[in-house]
Amino acid sequence: MMQSNEVAPDGGVSCGARLKQAREQAGLSHEDVSARLKMPVRVVRSLESGDLSQSGAPVFLRGQLRSYARLLGIDLEDLLSQTPVAAVAPSVLVSHTHTPRYRRVLEQATKRAVYIVMTAALAVPVWLVTRPHQNSNLAVQSLEVPATATAEPAAAQPPSPPAQRTPLIASIASLPASTTQQAALSLTLTGDSWVQVYAADGHTIEQGLLGAGQQRNYAAGEVTRMVLGNSAAVEVRQAGKPVDLAPFSRANVARFTLSSDGSLAPVAD
Repeated sequence: MMQSNEVAPDGGVSCGARLKQAREQAGLSHEDVSARLKMPVRVVRSLESGDLSQSGAPVFLRGQLRSYARLLGIDLEDLLSQTPVAAVAPSVLVSHTHTPRYRRVLEQATKRAVYIVMTAALAVPVWLVTRPHQNSNLAVQSLEVPATATAEPAAAQPPSPPAQRTPLIASIASLPASTTQQAALSLTLTGDSWVQVYAADGHTIEQGLLGAGQQRNYAAGEVTRMVLGNSAAVEVRQAGKPVDLAPFSRANVARFTLSSDGSLAPVAD
């Protein structure tokens, strides 16, 4: 961090004006600040001008101002406490992945038909192979060996009926199908975070402020781009494995895209 360029607060001076004055005294350009904070140039300019429309969600504004102030070595806490930031009401999340009832019934019927066909394809050949043995009886003769050579012959006993051997029939039973399908991509929140999720055709699947304890699951190919505010409070898992958001995060905001093969890539400014 550079040496302090503290600017004495003047009456009515805004946070952006103090940041701009300190930056000019330090001899830095907007591009220099952008490179050091890993923040888009348009965001740096908007923080100085007070135009919050280019700064992303208002929930990130205080963190961005504090990061800028730390870089310049100034203290904005006195102005931040006097500058209220508009609260963002949680958006109503509308699911766009509803499956009609007739489609669910059709999918269940198709799965059952496939199960029956596969079971018949395995069981019928085994039954045909073991069928000839069901009518065959194997006689078992008892061989008696005299205890001694001088022993008297035992009394004649009536012959025993031939013993029947019970045929063994192979039992073919398919393993139970797994009822739990693991989500291709899942979000678990440990704190409040602004979430924006986009589908392959560009429309917004979800957008709003999610609270701690909430979770979202997405199927493979459903999501192509995602923005996560306060990324430190979001746990992302892909096929059950945790994803490191550090390569995709700037100023605690993660932005990444998902390709068709499931790989993640950062979003270019």
